[in-house]
Amino acid sequence: MGYYDSHTQEPQTRVVKKGSKGGYFFSGLVGVMIGALIVWLMMPSLVGMMPGGVNGTSSDTESSSLPSDTTQVSTDITTDVTSAVEKVVGAVVGVTNIQSSSDFLNPSGASQEAGTGSGVIYKKSGDKAYVVTNNHVIEGANQIEVTLADGAKVEAKLLGTDIWTDLAVLEMDASKVTAVAQFGNSDKLKQGETVIAIGNPLGLDFSGSVTTGVVSGKDRTIPVDLNGDGQQDWQAEVLQTDAAINPGNSGGALVNLAGDLIGINSMKIAQSSVEGIGLAIPINSAIPVIEDLEQFGEMKRPSMGVTLVDVTDVSAFHQRDTLRLPEEVTTGVVVDEVVGESPADVAGLQRYDVIVEMDGEKIENIIELRKHLYNEKEVGDSLTIKVYRAGQLMEMNLELTDNSAL
Repeated sequence: MGYYDSHTQEPQTRVVKKGSKGGYFFSGLVGVMIGALIVWLMMPSLVGMMPGGVNGTSSDTESSSLPSDTTQVSTDITTDVTSAVEKVVGAVVGVTNIQSSSDFLNPSGASQEAGTGSGVIYKKSGDKAYVVTNNHVIEGANQIEVTLADGAKVEAKLLGTDIWTDLAVLEMDASKVTAVAQFGNSDKLKQGETVIAIGNPLGLDFSGSVTTGVVSGKDRTIPVDLNGDGQQDWQAEVLQTDAAINPGNSGGALVNLAGDLIGINSMKIAQSSVEGIGLAIPINSAIPVIEDLEQFGEMKRPSMGVTLVDVTDVSAFHQRDTLRLPEEVTTGVVVDEVVGESPADVAGLQRYDVIVEMDGEKIENIIELRKHLYNEKEVGDSLTIKVYRAGQLMEMNLELTDNSAL
């Protein structure tokens, strides 16, 4: 075991032949070239599979070169509202109240704009056109300017005003007038019926603005302080709507879906606790005033010479014990005061008499009384009324006089 076996083979040393590394490099290079050739030949089929661009371009280039997926259509929408607006909007104008400056630092007395409102062209006759607006819009004006729907400005002349109904009528040159509003019938309006207010809220920058709503209430009366003394001087008859009516809308149009003028926007109850109550003068009440203002410059009303209160505003106790009305009588108009030497005084009407009938027509409230008096009667006419006095039904005749005579 301790001997050396001469036949045991020694481990052989590997001998690398000179030049073998160069062979490997050459073989690798050839492989790369072949691979590149194969990829180049396959490129057309890989184009659609590449996440980037097309034909070697970026995705931005692709989006700009391909047709857009966005489509645009042009549809002509016509509704009852759009038809009504199209019919009357050209007759709604801006009314600018221009007054002379009284600033002592401006001795020239230059005129300046005191406010703007709206108006409605209701008539065109010959070379003249006539505009109805609110009295408070043009109050105190030295000059009045009407702005038509196309922006043209025309000087207007004040024909007359009526503080009681807050209406005024203007006359202007008709050469640029292209539209005239048509009077509707406000008595035919239904509660919940759609109405459209058109005017210039917040000034002429928003001229021809359109808002929609419904008739919220008919035959409303609201107290009005005419002389600013804090006392109620009048019960104004109005329509109530939830169509937005803002400052500047005053004097504008309230129309129905037929595009007929059924009211003149007049005011808005603007209180923090009140939302969506707009008011308009019913056109049936406005027409007699408009006609008189255009013709005479004032409203000539037949007058009885009384102040009135609705029976429904009187407590049940006073209806029974003070007025002594029969149980079946729950409506009518109470005489509060009688003006001396007036038609009512001459006829013998007394305080606490309750008017229930005029010329055979039942009268349930002040609005119905005024409608009959102002729409059916004229100064000098005879009026037959029936009243309850201390529970007894009586009949009287009055000869109506001009309200301005009282």
